[in-house]
Amino acid sequence: MSETTTAATTTTTPLGKVLGDKTAKALADHLDLHTAGDLIYHFPRRYDERGEHTDMRKLEVGEQVTLLAQVRSINVKPMRQRRGSMLEVTIGDGSGATLTCTFFNQAWRQRELRTGRWGLFAGKVTDFRGKRQLNGPAYQLLSADATEDEAAEEIEEFAGALIPVYPAAQAVPTWVIAKCVRTVLDTFQAPDDPLPPATRATNKLVGIAKALFEIHRPSSTEELYKAKYRLKWDEAFAVQLTLVQRKASAAAAPAIARPRAEAGLLAKFDASLPYELTEGQRDVGEEIAADLARPHPMHRLLQGEVGSGKTLVSVRAMLQVVDAGGQAALLAPTEVLATQHFRGIGAQLGALGRAGELDGDPTGTRVTLVTGSQGAKARRAALAQVADGSAGIVIGTHALLYEGVDFADLGLVVVDEQHRFGVEQRDALRAKAAQPPHVLVMTATPIPRTVAMTVYGDLETSVLSQLPRGRSPIASHVVPALEKPAFLDRAWRRLREEVKDGHQAYVVCPRIGDTDSDSNEDGEPPSDNESAKRPPLAVLDVAPALAEGPLKGLRIAILHGKLPADEKDAVMRSFAAGDLDVLVATTVIEVGVDVPNATVMIIMDADRFGVSQLHQLRGRVGRGSAAGICLLVSEAAEASAARERLEAVASTTDGFKLSEIDLEQRREGDVLGASQSGKHSHLRLLSLLRDEKLIKEARAEAASLVEDDPTLSRYPALAASVAALVDEERAEFLEKG
Repeated sequence: MSETTTAATTTTTPLGKVLGDKTAKALADHLDLHTAGDLIYHFPRRYDERGEHTDMRKLEVGEQVTLLAQVRSINVKPMRQRRGSMLEVTIGDGSGATLTCTFFNQAWRQRELRTGRWGLFAGKVTDFRGKRQLNGPAYQLLSADATEDEAAEEIEEFAGALIPVYPAAQAVPTWVIAKCVRTVLDTFQAPDDPLPPATRATNKLVGIAKALFEIHRPSSTEELYKAKYRLKWDEAFAVQLTLVQRKASAAAAPAIARPRAEAGLLAKFDASLPYELTEGQRDVGEEIAADLARPHPMHRLLQGEVGSGKTLVSVRAMLQVVDAGGQAALLAPTEVLATQHFRGIGAQLGALGRAGELDGDPTGTRVTLVTGSQGAKARRAALAQVADGSAGIVIGTHALLYEGVDFADLGLVVVDEQHRFGVEQRDALRAKAAQPPHVLVMTATPIPRTVAMTVYGDLETSVLSQLPRGRSPIASHVVPALEKPAFLDRAWRRLREEVKDGHQAYVVCPRIGDTDSDSNEDGEPPSDNESAKRPPLAVLDVAPALAEGPLKGLRIAILHGKLPADEKDAVMRSFAAGDLDVLVATTVIEVGVDVPNATVMIIMDADRFGVSQLHQLRGRVGRGSAAGICLLVSEAAEASAARERLEAVASTTDGFKLSEIDLEQRREGDVLGASQSGKHSHLRLLSLLRDEKLIKEARAEAASLVEDDPTLSRYPALAASVAALVDEERAEFLEKG
């Protein structure tokens, strides 16, 4: 035997050396697998047993299947409509059911598909004249030259085992992947175990070599469980080590302390509030105040239900920094929201935010807006106030970090709606401050604990769960537009009733219209296929139809992200002032828009939106003294997953419950960032829903290890393993969130 076939295969061995160039190219082109390590970490997505594989009676048309079956008969016959022949191979599995495999112009296959041969057949079940068949299936035959006893043993061993089913591609079916894995495993030398022996012992983890072999060739269900648990642990531990190291590094960095002043802007502002802070606002305020007073940069995530008063908490933090001689920047995801914040915070501060103006408080500060669409003169004036420090609070989009915006002394950055920072943004921030500023990230999207721990694990977390006094309840209902069109008619009448009582309404559509794609404005694809039979409803189509139809006579305007900034601003001003009755909009109103007089929201094609998005949108109503109503209009069928999701949203206003539902229905990889990375990701097994206990244990172990050895200098194999599992792009995603 040649040396190349007996040499040990390691994780870095190119697949071409083990499997040959043709197979290696197929794996690289279709599954992005290049090395033995890539293939070994391409874990099965499930496991079948013989009974599941061979019971043909349960097959459904349209199903992709892999069958263990025996060739029963072969027939070659000419095709009627065109030249050539068709090979029909009847296979059976012992259950009494049979299936026909058809091959066109491939009569040569009858030489190997002989009667009595057993094999694996993979393909899509189709129906032809009432008979089920596989058209041109991929197949792998069991050893033909074995004795009867050997064949029986081979079949028994194969069929009796747990059969791995891999994430596959049409050109590379699961049985081809399984065969490749077996070939690699025959010479595979597992890497040295990166986990410290004490960690393995404490958490009862099997060794890495055993785990990697058992995940592909499980000797029993029990051993498979142990292997999966170990490999899940590796994934969770790598992410948590990365986050704990980053958190420790940030905590050690220098920053300018911004302690609370005894008598300053914050004290005056608190004294001027016409209402009491909620207990949650007070408690979170104390946490943030303590962070700001330390000589290390704050990195805190503030979670709060829609309308829980996060903005007020952030204003108090900004005033504390201004009192301490610094400036604060509030970054919003859109110009509409930045403008809204500018007006809202200006109104909250009153004279305290108009220093230098005739009616301003001379001991106050200035609130300045900086946006890309400002006129040249206004922008120059705003930038001058930022540069000389007279603007204590600066509000804008992420453009604040670039485009020649120079701060006198940037002390705090507040990021609205979970736009976190990657490497590029942090570099931009460092260029604007002598030392890293404190950072407060706010989100109204409730985040399940495991997601917070796994994606935001480098931040301290605060939660605002109480709603301020005066908030009104929101009733939500599903409107099945196809089944009960009368319900939709009633929805429009209900909207008119609210307008007649002096209130206002939103109508939300997934699309702008004209040339934009069939997705909502955030680029989120339709959530299910139920309403994918037609394009999603669009603002530019719905608004005129309503104006000429059920809402005729009402004052209607449109709002979407592609409108010029001054037009968007004018529409929002008119709506906020009560000069409009109905705003037909895209998700541009999803966050931050605060019009207390708006009591009705009707969301068209609601099944096109995600659970968290619907919850965010719903939070735009019920913000005043009058109760809110949210109507979720959908054509999704009654028993469909999309309809169930809408019923769940209608049944509760508990954002944390809804976040669990949202997580269940999304791909884990999207949450963890695997799909955002341009590189192949090895995060395969960890479930944020099911593995909460494991993630907590991995977090505690990571914290203990990093406290003892911050750079993992005593554990080089572990450091290398973490680097492989959490590559640079993935790490940057964790930072950006």
